[in-house]
Amino acid sequence: MIKTTPSVLAIAISCCFTSAFAQESTANDTADMYERIQIIGTDDSLRTEAGSTTVITEVELERFKFDDINRVLYGVPGVNIREEDGFGLRPNIGFRGATPERSKKITVMEDGVLIGPAPYSAPAAYYFPMMSKMTGVEVFKGPAAIKYGPNTVAGALNLVTRQIPSTTEGLIDVAAGSDGYGKLKGYYGGVSGDLGYLIEGIHLRSDGFKELDGGGDTGFEKNDVMVKLNYDLSSNTLSQILELKVAYADELSNETYLGITDNDFAISPNRRYAASQRDRMDWEHSQFLLTHFAGNSTFDVTTRLYRNNFERSWFKINGFKGGLVNRDLQQILAAPEDDTNAQFYAILTGQSDSVQEYEKIILGDNARKYYSQGIQSDAYYNGSFGNLKHQLNAGFRFHQDQIRRRHTEDAFLMEASNLITDGSATVATSTNRESTDALSVFLKETLFWSSFEFTLGVRGEFFDSEYQNEASGEENDFLLKSTRIWLPGVSVFYQYSDSLGFFAGIHEGFIPTSPQESPEVDVENSIDYEIGTRYHEGSSQLEAVVFYNDFKKLKESCSFSAASACGDALDEEFNSGAASVFGVEFAAKHTFETDGAVNIPVSLTYTYTSAEFDTSFDSDFPMWGSVVEGDPLPYLPEHQVSFDIGLTGDRWDVFASSRYTGAMHEASGDGVLLSGVETKSLLVTDLSASYLINTHIQVYLKVDNVFDEQQIVSRRPYGARGNKPRQFMIGYQFRY
Repeated sequence: MIKTTPSVLAIAISCCFTSAFAQESTANDTADMYERIQIIGTDDSLRTEAGSTTVITEVELERFKFDDINRVLYGVPGVNIREEDGFGLRPNIGFRGATPERSKKITVMEDGVLIGPAPYSAPAAYYFPMMSKMTGVEVFKGPAAIKYGPNTVAGALNLVTRQIPSTTEGLIDVAAGSDGYGKLKGYYGGVSGDLGYLIEGIHLRSDGFKELDGGGDTGFEKNDVMVKLNYDLSSNTLSQILELKVAYADELSNETYLGITDNDFAISPNRRYAASQRDRMDWEHSQFLLTHFAGNSTFDVTTRLYRNNFERSWFKINGFKGGLVNRDLQQILAAPEDDTNAQFYAILTGQSDSVQEYEKIILGDNARKYYSQGIQSDAYYNGSFGNLKHQLNAGFRFHQDQIRRRHTEDAFLMEASNLITDGSATVATSTNRESTDALSVFLKETLFWSSFEFTLGVRGEFFDSEYQNEASGEENDFLLKSTRIWLPGVSVFYQYSDSLGFFAGIHEGFIPTSPQESPEVDVENSIDYEIGTRYHEGSSQLEAVVFYNDFKKLKESCSFSAASACGDALDEEFNSGAASVFGVEFAAKHTFETDGAVNIPVSLTYTYTSAEFDTSFDSDFPMWGSVVEGDPLPYLPEHQVSFDIGLTGDRWDVFASSRYTGAMHEASGDGVLLSGVETKSLLVTDLSASYLINTHIQVYLKVDNVFDEQQIVSRRPYGARGNKPRQFMIGYQFRY
């Protein structure tokens, strides 16, 4: 295992750096630190970083007041999403052709720190930060993402929470809507002397839009509380801030993996079968983050010490007990007219009772505990070699995470459309632990010559992972393995004018295997290329990128959420043959000013993606099967378009947002369930409007899915599921 004392090392580095440069500096305010937390920042000038990046500001987020990260990211080019529950509770997000399944192939951060419950040991975890508390979203793709590992194939997503305000301010936001929707949000903060403070709380709920056979709640309740304190230690020679962030969140949602048949969807797209009546997710999350920033005009260093705890109970239908007759849920719902499937379908819908032993329904409780902790430091130095200016950006992170599984199953009978326990003992199914100790480093050197910026970068990932079967009598089922890899990247930016620039880059991407997976399964590895242009003049912005990702091989895992037909291969990982993804990303914004007091902001994003396998192969992975060269990758639409338009006055605004998502393949090759099956294209429009009564009070109205368009957006985990139907919401905000 990696042996180190990271906290001592980080403190020593920070102290040495700040001491060395203290005499050359002039004091700044907390904005310096928040620029590093936000990574990109919100400067109105042309951004000159190489690589594709997108920044969504608080002003933009407030237009639609989305609680769903999916709806936010639909307006970002190069993002591919597989919807599941309609609310964004379990986001499936990918970038540039990477599998969207549980967002496991992108690096997800909150305030610049890994936020997944166990990003190395179990990246496909079922936690995502509450979107309602975010004031900024940053998306990195291509070489821009190489410093944000461990997953560098696709890109990185950074969610920014509210900063401590520089003056005393507060907000109360109350909203209600259809399907029992409710929101209560508030924050209060300010500065007293050198001490800054902020407290923010959010409660979010809904009764759900699904209609459970026999009645019942299909909604959720979520809570999030965050406290921030900072202390300004700045002197005349050094800007220095120490900030503490503590947060707690929980969720209770009556969600399910069980979908419905295509025929039932055509009749009633929001139906839920009786067999899912006991399905429920219950989780708690806590976070601790201590950030220290010190810097001047030449040098700055940001050090973060963090700890995240996550505990969940995911009680859900796993399938039928089987034995004499075995039927997978995906098989049943794909062909319910089959004579054998028909009897199981009748039980799922509560039309028939369980009689035979193999007709009993198995509910599993996937109880898990996670932790994620570490320390990281990120430093910038601006210097020169003669007349040649340069910026050195270097950092390290020592990280530890762990997942501990305590999965069990219970047998139930369907009787009179109700699930009744059969009285048998609970059976333990998975009792194990996976953990990782990881040290990562990165170095980026940017040289400024004339109108060019040349960036050379490298990332190193060095980690030891451990798997231990903790079931009684299985102590010898143990695996220890190590991974050591260097990931280089190079990029260039040419600033043609103050408003126009061009960039290009190439980098190596990487996705690690899980601790329990055999070393015979290879990591996912790719060489990724991009070339693009960026324009920014006044209220006009444009970015266009062409990218190509060359995968040596893909890596996927067989899970309940990916495909139910895993059998004994549950949690096993698979490699594919070579694959390639080619795409075009386009994003443009402009605000048209009229002769009156009305402005018309407009934005358009478009993504074209062509993703296919370059070799033929056979796989037991249920999304691949028997693949022939040229077969498409699953869940990647060829065309995606998002168009926003608004009207804004002195005290009011109205915005409409439309998004088009093309058809997607449910599986790549032949010989597996859902081979040759596609989702249909979908066009959804959202509307929002607000009116400022006075300087303190604002009222707003929003309608999601104005035209109530619903289609099957996925047939996984098992069965058809649709997007959220039309939802109305009205709200009131009071600002202090």
